[in-house]
Amino acid sequence: MDRASNLNGTSSQSVNDVQSTAYDEKAGKTPSESSGSIRSSPRDYVLNAEEEKKEGQVTRDPNQLEPVKSKQPSVHNAAAIPDGGLAAWLQVLGAFFLFFNSWGIINTFGSYQTYYETEILQSSTPSAISWIGSIQAFLLLIVGAITGPIYDAGYFRTLLLSGSFMLVLGQMMLSLCKEYYQVLLAQAFCIGIGCGFLFVPSIAILSTYFSTKIATAVGLAAAGSSLGGVIYPIVFHKLMPQIGFAWTTRVIGFIILGTMIIPNTCMRVRVLPAKKRSLLDIGAFKLLPYNFHCLGFFLGFMGLYMPFFYAQVYAIEGNIMSTDLAFYLLSIMNSTSVFGRIIPNWLADKVGPYNVVIPCTIMSAILCFCFIAAKTSTALIVLIAFYGFFSGTFVSLPPTIIVHLSLDARHKIGTRLGQSFGIIAMGLLIGTPIGGAILDASGFTSVWIFGGSTLIASAAILTLSRGFHKGFRLNIKA
Repeated sequence: MDRASNLNGTSSQSVNDVQSTAYDEKAGKTPSESSGSIRSSPRDYVLNAEEEKKEGQVTRDPNQLEPVKSKQPSVHNAAAIPDGGLAAWLQVLGAFFLFFNSWGIINTFGSYQTYYETEILQSSTPSAISWIGSIQAFLLLIVGAITGPIYDAGYFRTLLLSGSFMLVLGQMMLSLCKEYYQVLLAQAFCIGIGCGFLFVPSIAILSTYFSTKIATAVGLAAAGSSLGGVIYPIVFHKLMPQIGFAWTTRVIGFIILGTMIIPNTCMRVRVLPAKKRSLLDIGAFKLLPYNFHCLGFFLGFMGLYMPFFYAQVYAIEGNIMSTDLAFYLLSIMNSTSVFGRIIPNWLADKVGPYNVVIPCTIMSAILCFCFIAAKTSTALIVLIAFYGFFSGTFVSLPPTIIVHLSLDARHKIGTRLGQSFGIIAMGLLIGTPIGGAILDASGFTSVWIFGGSTLIASAAILTLSRGFHKGFRLNIKA
C-alpha cells in the first residue's frame, strides 16, 4: 500500500488531498535533529508533526510539488502550499492584528502631535515633534531589512514575542513621559522597532500558506492597519478629556496587549528554510523588475502621505471646515482605505498585482492634484474618501509583487521584502519633511503638486517593472 493510502485509507487519493492533510493542527513541535537539513535551534512551531515522527524522509527540491507517494510535504517545500484551510486563514487573522498594532498605531501619531504641541512638549517646535512620528514610521520599515533574514532563519516566534513586548512596553512607558527625549525613546524608538519586528514577518508567513490567493490574503491582513488608524485616534480623542493623557495612553496599551494575544496564539510557521540567509540578497538587485519595483515605490511613498499629513491643516487654515470636523478627515481616509486594501487585492489575484497597482497609483496622483481645487467641506470629504481607497491599494500590494517576483526563490522572500522596505523607508522618511519645506516656501498648492508628481513618476517606473517581468502587452496577467 502506498503512503497516500496510509493517510486517507484509499489508494486513489489525489495530490491535492495529500497536501490538504499535510498540516498537523497540533502546533508545538520543532523539526527534529534527525531531519538533517533543519537546525534545531529555532523554536518556531511547524505544522508537520507527523513528519517528525517518521524516519526515512527524502529531501526533495523545494520548488517541486510532492508526488502522490510522499507521506507529507517536506518542511522545506514552500511550493506545496495549502492555499486555504483553517490553519491558513488563522494566519491571516493573526497578521490582521499585527497590522492593526503596527501601522494602526503609527497612524495615530497625528492625535499625539496636537497634544504634544499644546501640552507636555510646548517648548519643542512642531517640526521637532513631527520627527517622532517620522522616525517611528521609518523604523517600522527599515528594521525589516534585519527582520526579513531573521525570519528566513526560522525565528518567527522570537520576532513575534519580542515585537509584542516592545509595543506594549513603549506604550506604557509613553504614559510616564514628560520630556522630549523620553517621548522620543518610548514612542519613536521602542514602538517603532517593535513594529519593525512584526511587519515583514506578518507578510512573509502568508506566502507559505497562499499562492493563487496571496493578494487577497495580504489585503485582508493589511486592512488591519486601516482599522487601527480609525479606532486608535478616536479612542485617544474621546478619552483624553475624561481620563487624561496618561490613562488614555495606558488604555491603548491594554488594547494592544489584548489584541496581540491573537497572533501569538494562532500564528505558526509552516516552512523553515534549509540554511541561514544573508542580510541582503544581492542577486535580487540583478533583476530589473525588482530594481524598478524598489525605485517605483520609493518615489511613490515620498508623495503618498502628503494628504495624510497635511489635509487636516489644509482644511482648518483654509477655513474649509471646523476643527472638530477636520479631525475626522483621517478617520474617513483610513476607513475607505480598508476597502482599498481588500477589493483591489482580490482583483489582483485575478488579473495580476501590477495590473491593479499601476492604475490605482495613477488615480492617487490625479486625486492628489484635485486637492488644489477642493474648496468646500463636501468636496474635501469626498476627495479624502476616494484618496483613502486608492492609496490603500498602493500600500498593500508591494508585498504581493515581491512574492510574484520570487516564485523561484520563495526561501528568500523575507530577505527580499526586508531590503525592499528598507529602500522604501528612505522615501517615507524624507518625503513628508520635503513636503513641509515646500509648504513653508510655496503653500499648499505646491505640496499637492509635489505629491501628485511623485506618484505619476512612481506609476511610470512600475510600468517598466511590469514590462521587464511579464512584457509590455496589456492583455497579460502581471
